[in-house]
Amino acid sequence: MKKILFTGGGTGGHVFPIIAIAQEMSRKDSDLNFSYIGPKDFCSSTFMGKEKIKTYYISCGKIRRYFSVNSIISNFIDVVFKIPFGIFQAFLVMFFTMPDIIMSKGGFGSVPVVIAGWLLRIPVFLHESDIVPGMANIICSKFSEKIFVSFPISQTEFFPKEKMIETGNPIRNGILGGNKEEAQKLFNLTYEKPVILILGGSQGSERINEEILEILPDMLKEFEVVHQTGLSQFKRVKGESAAFVSEDAKKYYHPYFFLDEKEMKHAFAASDCVVARSGAGSIFEIAATKKPSILIPLPESAQNHQVRNAYAYADTGACVVLEEGNFTHHFFLEKLREVLRDHAENMKIAAEKFSKIDAAEKIAKNILIYLT
Repeated sequence: MKKILFTGGGTGGHVFPIIAIAQEMSRKDSDLNFSYIGPKDFCSSTFMGKEKIKTYYISCGKIRRYFSVNSIISNFIDVVFKIPFGIFQAFLVMFFTMPDIIMSKGGFGSVPVVIAGWLLRIPVFLHESDIVPGMANIICSKFSEKIFVSFPISQTEFFPKEKMIETGNPIRNGILGGNKEEAQKLFNLTYEKPVILILGGSQGSERINEEILEILPDMLKEFEVVHQTGLSQFKRVKGESAAFVSEDAKKYYHPYFFLDEKEMKHAFAASDCVVARSGAGSIFEIAATKKPSILIPLPESAQNHQVRNAYAYADTGACVVLEEGNFTHHFFLEKLREVLRDHAENMKIAAEKFSKIDAAEKIAKNILIYLT
């Protein structure tokens, strides 16, 4: 039995592609053993076990690239104590389990695992979601055999071209194939107005939530909204929206702290437009479901990768980019109207052309060939 070890750092953008790859590998070869080493977080602790991926949690540090007294202290603690301890923990797990290969999805949680794997001479495969890689993947690329990339190789920087294989970003097959009738039952939708799906990622987006709350009464005059708020902000968003949305309009607003695969599948099917950050995971899921979108890049993202991702996707004609400084009441509503009135059909066609729904299959195939 071949043993596949996954690693990645801390968000749904890392965990969901891992699950997609594991699902595809299982379809191709049932005689595989999966495990995961990384930081303990909501997504890994909730979803790995459901996929029969044995999970080990380790100490994970990270490097903060902004300057403050607190960041200096935190960086010192992480570099001197947390990261070395994480390498030691990962080394012990792998020494006793001896996986045949490590598949790293990147992020701060992957660095100790990849370094420990290199010390044990375990081959490392890497996946980079974004046009501009984060520091973790730049470090881990030095120890990798092959690097799978989501965007075209010609647009991807920092990695040796001979190591790269263009695959797209793995998406969960479970988010495809939803239908509007099931969505209506699941979310209690009226379909009296266009449906807008607002996604803040697995952790939510505080600033998107704040702006949506501010414009919500006006937004609900024209649109029906399904809103993924993130776990930490759900109570606040739900409470504040209940306080100032009129009783007549409340039937058009549907907040949820998180959408699982089934819910996401039907939410995509129901939506006429998606509003989201521009992490690669969001972009490739939106593209796979052929939905028009407005992307609001996180301005503080590492290496400015969300801005770069968003404009690369916008260059295909599949979305509109609304930078956070322009995310204001009237401008946002006008962009929504414009997308639905003038661009929706062309965006759907462009999204379908951009999508790479076979990314997980390509990665699985390459790894299994390597293991034979």
